[in-house]
Amino acid sequence: MLNQSLRIRLLVLGLLIFSVNIISAQEDDNLGTEVVNIVKPYTPTISDAFKVKENPLIKDSIRTKKKEVNYTIFSVPVASTFTPAKGKSTSIEKIKPLILYDNYAILGIGNYTNIVAEFYSNFEISSTDNIGLSFRHNSSQGGIKDLLLDDNFYDTQLEGNFTSRQKDLNYEMSAGIKNQLFNWYGLNNLYNTAPPEIINSIASRHSYFSSFAEGSLVVEDSYFEKGSASIRYLGDSFSSSEFNIKVKPDFGFDTIDFPLKIGVDIDYLIGNFERNYSDTSAIKYSFLNAGIIPSYEYKTEDLVLSLGIAAYMSLNAEESKTNFYTYPKIEASYRLVDELLIVYGGIDGGLEQNSYYNFKEENPFVSPTLLIQPTSELYNGFAGLKGKLTNAISYNIRASYSKEDDKALFNSNIYKGQNLTLEGYEYGNSFTVVYDDIETVSFFGELTFEVSTNFNLGINGTYNSYDSKYEIETWNLPSIQATLFTTFNITEKFYGGASLFFIGERKDLFSSSIGVLSDNVKTLASYFDANTHIGYRFNKQLSIFVRGSNLFGENYQKWVNYKVQGIQGMLGASYKFDW
Repeated sequence: MLNQSLRIRLLVLGLLIFSVNIISAQEDDNLGTEVVNIVKPYTPTISDAFKVKENPLIKDSIRTKKKEVNYTIFSVPVASTFTPAKGKSTSIEKIKPLILYDNYAILGIGNYTNIVAEFYSNFEISSTDNIGLSFRHNSSQGGIKDLLLDDNFYDTQLEGNFTSRQKDLNYEMSAGIKNQLFNWYGLNNLYNTAPPEIINSIASRHSYFSSFAEGSLVVEDSYFEKGSASIRYLGDSFSSSEFNIKVKPDFGFDTIDFPLKIGVDIDYLIGNFERNYSDTSAIKYSFLNAGIIPSYEYKTEDLVLSLGIAAYMSLNAEESKTNFYTYPKIEASYRLVDELLIVYGGIDGGLEQNSYYNFKEENPFVSPTLLIQPTSELYNGFAGLKGKLTNAISYNIRASYSKEDDKALFNSNIYKGQNLTLEGYEYGNSFTVVYDDIETVSFFGELTFEVSTNFNLGINGTYNSYDSKYEIETWNLPSIQATLFTTFNITEKFYGGASLFFIGERKDLFSSSIGVLSDNVKTLASYFDANTHIGYRFNKQLSIFVRGSNLFGENYQKWVNYKVQGIQGMLGASYKFDW
């Protein structure tokens, strides 16, 4: 309070002194004159602000003190009647395991007295060893309209096998026999006016008998990775015979920095025919083909590359002639977009030993007078795209260009007229093989729809453009081939499938030893062959089925002058069981 009164007194004294000065200044009227020269305009500046460096000392006699607060908790128990519900795990519907049977039998009977029979049985000797036995039969009594000769046939085979799956190795051995009967019923139109004694004298029936034994071996953690060996015998009703021995071991050397695989291919073929087509001299043939195929494989997450080469020595023992061949073995695939787009390509080649057995399997109407020799595929360059458009749709597109030396072509045998002394295959009703150097440009496309386990659909097609060196046509090779196939389950009990084949036009050559008949090229029309089957399951073991073949009813010619059976229907049953 004292400080405040002192401040008031000093303020009043200051005001009195300021008033006296003002009064005295107003009384002096003669101020005089003075000249002021302005050198530059006045530029005002802001004076520097001086920061107070000391905190003021507060001298306050009254200060507020913080009151100390003590907190305490007083808990009171509260009774609760809430009971949480117990959680339950979601149940998963269990899929019933498939019941697999070790044995089955099939029997079907249709028009043309077609009979199909199959039987398979498996016996488990131990946890690693099994023995299997199979039997297959397909026959027909024939009945194609407007034929002059019998067209019945049968094909019967019996096989047995033994398999063993050990910890470090797996091996399999099998053996079997096959008996087939066919007729050379494909007479040309010249026989429509032939006398009955000529037709009745033609012995068109011929048969084949073959047997085989083979084995395969796979070894883990060994330089010898796998191998196979086989021996096959073929004989016919004209005293022809053929032996074929094949040995194919594969070795792998993955312990070194440069992983190397080496394949060995040994093929020995020997056979004879009692006569050739032009005279009664016998035909003998003997070939030993030995090849070595080293290759290197490089793999990454997206790239698979295989680099190799094949070198073969081919010994023709009958002609005392030896040839050497080399072929490229290069393949690569690269995944551009996961499984959606994979690009692949390469160049390949090899030596294929033709045989009487392979020829009669493709065309059972060949004559027992064939010239046998190997085919050399110098190279086959290819490139394509494959992948999936969706999870259910996959595709494959490929283009290729190949060159083959001595490619085998089926061609009609020379027509020798109508003579009672001729063999059953010498009436222009059988086939021989001719060899030519062929260049082929090929385009292939395929779409597969795997909609579900209840429905699958696929379609593929191939277009080939051939260029032959010696022959005027590439006999019996179609330019266009296409296939449509599907399998489906209508209900749990009903199932079925269908297929449609298209084969384009082919060319064949008619030639004659009779001077009055000139050679001419025959064109075999293209054809469709539609097939279907529908089955019904009574239970897990017993089913019945209905099959239909060649549903368009065309008696088309697969080989010149050889019509096929028309619409074929078959009713049958299958039964699965355990002993």
